[in-house]
This record gives sequence, structure tokens and C-alpha cells, in this order.
Amino acid sequence: MIVRHVFSPVDHRQLAHLCGPMGDHLRAIEVALAVTIRHRMGSFRVEGVPERAERAIDLLVRLYAQAERAIEDEALQLALVEARQGLEALPEPELRVEQGPPILRTRRSDLTGRTPNQVSYLNNILAHDISFGLGPAGTGKTFLAVACAVDALERSAVQRIVLTRPAVEAGERLGFLPGDLAQKVDPYLRPLYDALYDLMGLERVAKAFEKGLIEIAPLAFMRGRTLNHAFVILDEAQNTTPEQMKMFLTRVGFGSKAVVTGDTSQIDLPHHQPSGLVEAARILKDVRGVATTRFTVEDVVRHPLVARIVEAYEAEEAHSKAVSPKLSSPKARTHHGSS
Repeated sequence: MIVRHVFSPVDHRQLAHLCGPMGDHLRAIEVALAVTIRHRMGSFRVEGVPERAERAIDLLVRLYAQAERAIEDEALQLALVEARQGLEALPEPELRVEQGPPILRTRRSDLTGRTPNQVSYLNNILAHDISFGLGPAGTGKTFLAVACAVDALERSAVQRIVLTRPAVEAGERLGFLPGDLAQKVDPYLRPLYDALYDLMGLERVAKAFEKGLIEIAPLAFMRGRTLNHAFVILDEAQNTTPEQMKMFLTRVGFGSKAVVTGDTSQIDLPHHQPSGLVEAARILKDVRGVATTRFTVEDVVRHPLVARIVEAYEAEEAHSKAVSPKLSSPKARTHHGSS
């Protein structure tokens, strides 16, 4: 069903406030109500399930009436919650994600996805509030996530970037490490720093830290916080416990995005401890607003030798899994015991 509405006479300032920066408000409405919104100046066209499309038009009209000033993210989110009431039982089509490589505003003017999975990853981050990037080292998971964060900060789509990572080697007991809080976690966040320096420059990164535009938030200290208007990156998430992962994901507040990256082949947790990343990717795979991109060895963009190393380890792991059942069979155990 297609529902149309024309704002007449059109107030260009109110129209800009309604659409939000770079059309962010319209995208939020599309995601929340599972519709597609197209507009040309004051003429809006909404496609979707009839009740959803009509609800979207009603919401646009109400928000336009309130748009003499910029619409705050909290006000928008509360309006979306109200608009969604009673729609849970209606079918929800798949999110429409643009397939072309997005243009990011960073110091690297040539920055773009180099493989189909990288392009999909960038589009998923831009179109979803929570995105997972899973895959081997060298696939650009962390770097591209930081690039999206820098782009969002440059566009004023968020007010700050928050970086976090589990400190497994320190057993999360950061108080026993020397130095202040930043010095305690610096070694664990070095890949994120390297990406920031590349994308923003050393001086701008230093000034951003001074102004609080970039924040280091150790995962162990995030409980109880709500991160509003922030782009949050959880790196090396394969080393989170299920409890830590749930805690992190529920920190996301109004106007925020979260990107979770990790390599499930490099889990450093104790053998009896399940990975929060593996569990979250399984539990949330069908949750609307959450996207998962799975990289492969074909997406490795480092030295060609890195791809061959990853392939060799994957082949060894596959071989070990194939041999293990045979060794654990009764016949194999009997033969082993008699040798």
C-alpha cells in the first residue's frame, strides 16, 4: 500500500527538522515502523503494510507540527515507541539496505569497502542501531567501524565516540595495573587508536580526547551507564562473557549506534566459558534493528600472506574437528588402550 501526504504550505525549516540530519529521522521511522519513505520537498510517499504506512503518515504529521525547533532524539524515540503500539502482530518486511558503497567523511578521501562483505558491513552499520562484524584478522572489521564512527562525529550525528574492549589478559581487574584509567586500558585499545590516528590525524585525536569527544570506557566499568548520542565500538568481543555482552548491548541509548567486532576463532576465555559474541550473534540474528556481517578469508585486505595464514589455520581446525569424533569413538579408545 502507498499513502501520500503533502505539507502545504511547506516550511523549509520545519521540513529540515522533520527529516533530521542527513535524513536520520526518516530512516529511524522506516526502521521502527517497517515502511519505506520517499519525499520530494513537502510531498511524502510512504510504502508498506496499510496500517503501518498510515501510522507513519500520522507520525510525520505530528512531528512536523512540533518541528519549529530541532527534534531531539529522545522525543523522536518516544514518539516511535508510541507509534509502534499494537503493530507487533503485523508482518515486518526486511530492512531495505542500500547496496552501493557509502561515502564516509574522514581524512581518507578514498575510504570505501573493497570487498562485497565490506560494503555490506558499512551499509549495515549506517542502517542499523546495532551491528556485528565477525571474521578473521585483517578483514577491516575494526578499521571500518572506526571510520563510520568518525564519519558520524564529523556529521554531528553523534556527540562522542566511545571505545571499549574486554581486558581478558588482566582478568578485568584493572585496578591492579599501573597508571591511571586510560593508561591501564591503553594497551588493549591500541588497534582502535591506530585507526583513529589514520582517519583523523594525531593532533585532532588528541584534541578530541581533551574535549571528551572520544572516550575510553573499559567494559568492566560500563555497568549502570546509558550511552546516549554516542557511537560505541566494542572490539575483540569474542572475549566477552554472555553476561558482559548483554550488559554492553543494553547500554545503548537514544541517538546511539553500537558496533561489535570480533574473531570467534581467537577466543581467549577459559575453555568452560562460552563467548558472549557467539551467543549474541545466535540469539539476535532475527531481531529487527540488529545486523550481522560475517567476513571470510576472501575479505582479508592486509599482506597476502595473512590470508594464507588464516586459510592454513582454518584448514587445520577443520581437520581437527573431523579427527576428534573418530578418536572419541569406543573403537578408537579400545585400539588406543591396547597400543
